Amino acid sequence: MGTMADAAKKDANGSLAEKNPTVVFVLGGPGSGKGTQCANIVEHFGFTHLSAGDLLRAEIKSGSENGTMIQNMIKEGKIVPSEVTIKLLQRAMLECGNDKFLIDGFPRNEENRAAFEAVTGIEPAFVLFFDCPEEEMEKRLLSRNQGREDDNIETIRKRFKVFLESSLPVIEHYDSRGKVRKIDAARPVDEVFESVKTFFSPKIEKAD
Repeated sequence: MGTMADAAKKDANGSLAEKNPTVVFVLGGPGSGKGTQCANIVEHFGFTHLSAGDLLRAEIKSGSENGTMIQNMIKEGKIVPSEVTIKLLQRAMLECGNDKFLIDGFPRNEENRAAFEAVTGIEPAFVLFFDCPEEEMEKRLLSRNQGREDDNIETIRKRFKVFLESSLPVIEHYDSRGKVRKIDAARPVDEVFESVKTFFSPKIEKAD
């Protein structure tokens, strides 16, 4: 009963740990510019960019049983269990020929973090944290959504609040282990990338 599933899980875990991938968690509030910087890192340093949100949306779109379950949970306002998101990340990492991954927008909270490490047996090489003042992020998001300022401002502030309450403990955990690389993300895109590059260059040159 369920032995095939167990075997598959063991297989996935084994081969992922054996792959010994370089994992970098990318965290930052909405509007901190992390999506743009992830694209730059992919282009310059050959990482594969995995977004937990995109993987969940793709699974829903696929119409699989898993996707339907995820869709129903989101509809009911429930949080998708960590294990579900982690399995999608794990599958994407295994199916990809690369061994360098940027995981964007995950872990969203301490529970995600602990579950990722327990399920995959992998700790991130480091955490890239795009630190940006709330006013700057707000300004960026509002200019992105022109014409809808009023109905957006409340939503945006709620998103900030959720980010601060849930993600900051994750950042503090990794900071205590010397794994956080904090970037001042309020500056222009090019300047921010100059800072980002300093954390990747030496390691990637060695890998290539």
